[in-house]
Amino acid sequence: VQLQASGGGLVQAGGSLRLSCAASGRTFSSYAVGWFRQAPGKEREFVAGINWNGGRTDYADSVKGRFTISRDNAKNTVYLQMNSLKPEDTAVYCCAVTPTSYFTRYTDDYNYWGQGTQVTVSS
Repeated sequence: VQLQASGGGLVQAGGSLRLSCAASGRTFSSYAVGWFRQAPGKEREFVAGINWNGGRTDYADSVKGRFTISRDNAKNTVYLQMNSLKPEDTAVYCCAVTPTSYFTRYTDDYNYWGQGTQVTVSS
């Protein structure tokens, strides 16, 4: 599976962005997907996850109520809608696939990673 993340950019606090993670590979629709982020000087952290059919999602406490993860398996794409952005959301955002139907919060469980897209939120 190859992943391509896009949609990042510079936005003012309170603004919105939608990230996309486009995947190649016929088995993408069978796998769970996670979004992770890494800010300078910090460890990579889980942001949101979605299971194979979109029936279950979960979020980090820091983004709950502001971010929404969704997927369109017909388009082999997972989205991360980010609203009410804060300066502390600034990071490189990556999508990743785990070869199971259900996601976890642990980076070691994911073996396919996209290249990341930069999100910068100005105050």
